Amino acid sequence: MTDIKFSNEEKEILVKKIQEYFLKELDRDIKQFDTEFLLDFISKEVGVYFYNKGLYDAQSILERKLEDISEGIYELEKITEFQR
Repeated sequence: MTDIKFSNEEKEILVKKIQEYFLKELDRDIKQFDTEFLLDFISKEVGVYFYNKGLYDAQSILERKLEDISEGIYELEKITEFQR
């Protein structure tokens, strides 16, 4: 997996959200530079866990859908003398 990259617009939004959280919940005012370093750390070190969880969730959904499709095909199958 490559590093998680955000566009400039996404990064601005995320930095603002982190700064607002620190101010509201921790009564700490952190500057843009420090917040960007924190965001980079979270993206690199923690982001992979969220990324993998998303992959596992997507895989689970896909498996359920494929099972539904397989059952649907089985229901369409016509009875013949041939046995698989």
